[in-house]
Amino acid sequence: QTTSSALKGAIQLGITHTVGSLSTKPERDVLMQDFYVVESIFFPSEGSNLTPAHHYNDFRFKTYAPVAFRYFRELFGIRPDDYLYSLCNDPLIELSNSGASGSLFYVSSDDEFIIKTVQHKEAEFLQKLLPGYYMNLNQNPRTLLPKFYGLYCVQAGGKNIRIVVMNNLLPRSVKMHLKYDLKGSTYKRRASQKEREKVFPTYKDLDFMQDIPDGLFLDSDMYNALCKTLQRDCLVLQSFKIMDYSLLVAIHNIDQAQREHAMADGTSQSDMRRPAAQKALYSTAMESIQGEARRGGTIETDDQMGGIPARNAKGERLLLYIGIIDVLQSYRFIKKLEHSWKALVHDGDTVSVHRPSFYAERFQRFMCNIAFKKI
Repeated sequence: QTTSSALKGAIQLGITHTVGSLSTKPERDVLMQDFYVVESIFFPSEGSNLTPAHHYNDFRFKTYAPVAFRYFRELFGIRPDDYLYSLCNDPLIELSNSGASGSLFYVSSDDEFIIKTVQHKEAEFLQKLLPGYYMNLNQNPRTLLPKFYGLYCVQAGGKNIRIVVMNNLLPRSVKMHLKYDLKGSTYKRRASQKEREKVFPTYKDLDFMQDIPDGLFLDSDMYNALCKTLQRDCLVLQSFKIMDYSLLVAIHNIDQAQREHAMADGTSQSDMRRPAAQKALYSTAMESIQGEARRGGTIETDDQMGGIPARNAKGERLLLYIGIIDVLQSYRFIKKLEHSWKALVHDGDTVSVHRPSFYAERFQRFMCNIAFKKI
């Protein structure tokens, strides 16, 4: 517990310092070397002329590629003061459901940002991806790929804890009725018994096909925007030889929520108070596929709370919250490639080269033929 609160405190002190010191540096274009910069600052508990005193043990805080990440935040419409306010003004909230990865997850108190601990290899892999990620975002700010806002490392007591700040896909203010982790593969893709016993289980492909055999219905513009976005994102992942990513799909059933409310308080449905949505969000599912929100040309209305409107086979109204997750897990494959590229070149062993493209095609086929349907 103390380590967790110390970690949360160190993260907030570190981010406050790094964003503050960055704001004194003039805006300029991102250069290639910006992707490889690591800035490091020491925080002794008694304070220094650069850092405030604090109640934790001494620690060192590292910021990776500060100028590049500043650019990414700007591209996603996140102002430095908003970023600071969201992450550092109120205590971070620890999420109990650490994923299968064993990572710790924190969410900012206003629900905007997720902070996730990553392994050394994943952090290294993200750094390698940055130039390509930059290139992709410049051409294509509409994306369901994770939005990376910062990569940091807290060094304390001989330990390195690396964290990445990302968009929060699932606002807590919206009750999700179902959640799926889809890969487009059916081999062993069913939620475990242990997972099913959780309050809010994450189901998998076979569960989806069983629960929602007809798929989720989107109007044709929305369907086209979604599938086009998935297609472009998959191409990027494929170019990085990344596989094994998933589409996280969380479903808020509007009609079911209204029935639940009516049952809960026996009142008429017209009294339903909407929960407060995430702020004028930078990263809702809707913006990810429409990309209009920054310019005010969006059709998003308040009652969609950033979700993508859809219906199920019964005709119930749904809001979908989706994003591609687990894109940093493939560093193992990269390593394998680094070892075997000579073999690839010389022995014409093309199997592994096809794997990412096979994965991407299967993933898209599943999403756009089975999971999502055009009304």
